[in-house]
Amino acid sequence: MRNEKLISALGNCINHCNYCADACLDEENVKMMKDCIRTDRVCAEVCSSLNQVLATGYQNVQGLIDYCIEVCTACADECSKHEHDHCQACAKACRECVEACKAY
Repeated sequence: MRNEKLISALGNCINHCNYCADACLDEENVKMMKDCIRTDRVCAEVCSSLNQVLATGYQNVQGLIDYCIEVCTACADECSKHEHDHCQACAKACRECVEACKAY
């Protein structure tokens, strides 16, 4: 399936973003993590939407892919600012998702 690699990367990104947002809520200074949490949530939603559309076989997806690249890049940039392992792992998953989107 043409979409297999991208669907896998999207699922990985969704999982990391959801985990990161939840883990950020447990950090000592939650207020400092609010942009990270917000970006994680949006990224997971955008990736989820693209994942669902790709699963249908619908062909007109380039606009959503471009937006996914934009949101995943913003999420990777935000998470990279924090030294927490969950943030660093999320940033990595977002960058891998960007690469998979570009390869599509």
